[in-house]
Amino acid sequence: MPDTQPVTILLVEDDPGHARLIERNLRRARITNEIIMLTDGQVAVDYLCGEGLRRPLPLLILLDLNLPGLSGFQVLERLKADGQTKHIPVICLTTTDNPQDIERCYALGCNVYITKPIAYEQFAEVIRQLGLLLSIVKIPQGGATA
Repeated sequence: MPDTQPVTILLVEDDPGHARLIERNLRRARITNEIIMLTDGQVAVDYLCGEGLRRPLPLLILLDLNLPGLSGFQVLERLKADGQTKHIPVICLTTTDNPQDIERCYALGCNVYITKPIAYEQFAEVIRQLGLLLSIVKIPQGGATA
């Protein structure tokens, strides 16, 4: 397919250990896409919604909920309210398995909610499986449709 572009993965994760583990296991799942890492919710919103910024498209976001600056909930809410970013797929990847948080994320527009297991091997396996999903998922190619 000549008109497809590689998908850039934006990883918004404030825990450097989790970020390294996620990237390493995505690579083990043969995901070779560019991964951009941000550690703060406000920085993520500025990066995605800032005026005049050039972002790689298509884009997929892996979003932690427990972030400094703005929480993952706030990031998700702002992205889905903005015509330029509302179609970007968001996968919430967090340690929280609270049913109210899960429901809130879906209500705000997340596409997939994944709980990070505590045990290292389980965490690594979840990310490898996520890599398999990312290898087949289709992402919108353009920006806003307004």
